[in-house]
Amino acid sequence: MAFIELKNIDAGYVKGSPVLKDFNLSVEKGELISLLGPSGCGKTTTLRTIAGFILAEQGSVIIGGKDYTKIPPNKRNIGLVFQNYALFPHLSVFENVAYGLKRRKVDKSLIKTKVSAVLELVSLTGFEDRLPAQLSGGQRQRVALARSVVIEPDLLLLDEPLSNLDAKLRDEMRAELSRLQHQLGITMIYVTHDQIEALSLSSKIIVMNEGLIEQIGTPETIYERPATSFVAKFMGFDNSIKGKIESLDKKFFLINVDGKIIKAVRTEKTDLTTDENVSIFFRPEDSFLISKEEENSLPVSVNYSNFQGGSTRYSVTSGKTELSAEMPGKNNKMGKYEFIKILPEKLIIERVKA
Repeated sequence: MAFIELKNIDAGYVKGSPVLKDFNLSVEKGELISLLGPSGCGKTTTLRTIAGFILAEQGSVIIGGKDYTKIPPNKRNIGLVFQNYALFPHLSVFENVAYGLKRRKVDKSLIKTKVSAVLELVSLTGFEDRLPAQLSGGQRQRVALARSVVIEPDLLLLDEPLSNLDAKLRDEMRAELSRLQHQLGITMIYVTHDQIEALSLSSKIIVMNEGLIEQIGTPETIYERPATSFVAKFMGFDNSIKGKIESLDKKFFLINVDGKIIKAVRTEKTDLTTDENVSIFFRPEDSFLISKEEENSLPVSVNYSNFQGGSTRYSVTSGKTELSAEMPGKNNKMGKYEFIKILPEKLIIERVKA
């Protein structure tokens, strides 16, 4: 049995208008899973339903084999880390971290031992007497983590906890979270709209869209083999072209795109066949520009280029379709490029719905 199970959940903020509809989710003990998707897709609603801040209109919330559907938030042994830290500004670091233990009427001597241990765990020993205003953003987030972990929760829920930090601090805190999760073995559910956070932290990613789960998989599967056009676009498959399957063999689809043949490696689970209209998705970095026609290439005109440090990204037009291609380093050979070459093993194919 899974450690956390949401079964046939209808839940939302207005009765009769659920954000989650017949929603099902299973999480194994010790996993760090990410709920990934755009704003408004239901990630935070899922988290708040698990925490008990939103009561499901129908369905059940099972944690550790126990039905928590009607149990209030303060009776659930769940740690919460928010985007805005939610620290008490008038309390010291020690007092903030100790707050949950005091509410549980833990003995004072044990509180000191537990708080000291968890502050050492998050590298904040020596900061006990400081107020939140005297800390950096990364340090405040560590305090929020320590406060959630010190109560030894059954589950830790994190709602966009790094979105207020700058890029360098986000990288540091991602590493800190990963270290803590491995060290403590605690089950974590992490809400984010940032693909890099989800890919770097998670043992499993759940991509959500409009209150539904689009795909569940490992970071590698979600990144390399998105199951739907929504997941593909969300995971950086920014290019999309239309075509028709002309033929297929054991390894490839041969797709007619404006009179040119594009090969795409077949996947085991597809049921696509000849004469079907399809969309082809690929990342800019999985294509490159060339001066002469080659296999798996389409004619293009170059619109402009943007230097991005380690690479140069080009905007091109093929027929009536705008595409992007990425080339390594600084490259200003715009006038020499007349074709875009696409890697057949990097293409995602989806049937065009009638």
